Amino acid sequence: MGLGYSYLSQPGNQSNRLGLRGPDASFTIGFSRLALTADVSYAQAANVLGTGRHTSVLTYLAGPVFHHTLHRRFDSYVHVLLGGAKVSGPVLTNGGTILLGGWTTSYAWALGGGVEYWATDSMAFRTGADYLRTAFYDSSLAVRGQSNLRTTASVVYYFGNRLHRHRR
Repeated sequence: MGLGYSYLSQPGNQSNRLGLRGPDASFTIGFSRLALTADVSYAQAANVLGTGRHTSVLTYLAGPVFHHTLHRRFDSYVHVLLGGAKVSGPVLTNGGTILLGGWTTSYAWALGGGVEYWATDSMAFRTGADYLRTAFYDSSLAVRGQSNLRTTASVVYYFGNRLHRHRR
């Protein structure tokens, strides 16, 4: 089980990017190198386009995780996560009008990986990066796919004894 912080770089309007921040929670079950994980993340940026409104991204994803290196203090992993996302916030249209309350709910997926540093046999610190695909309105008010970069930092607690789980 992991709890942490995420940073999401999301496409904004007029070719700029927004930096969203917020909590991330994950739960992983598995043995040795292969596992399944569920991840929920919420990130938000305030006062987007000077409107006083925020942009937010809520993701709920699950999928396989593969730990390809298992060392005494460090582990590395890759994962493919599938699920959904709710993206909301102001939308700047082609005509220069700002719509204050746009939101979409659609499929989402993430591809990424990271490393874990084991502090004890049951606690680790995890950092990771994902390419996250979501969808939101573009300036013509069409729903289009978005390419996001998400980074996370978490404290992870493992139930049971790590030494018995990761036999070498």
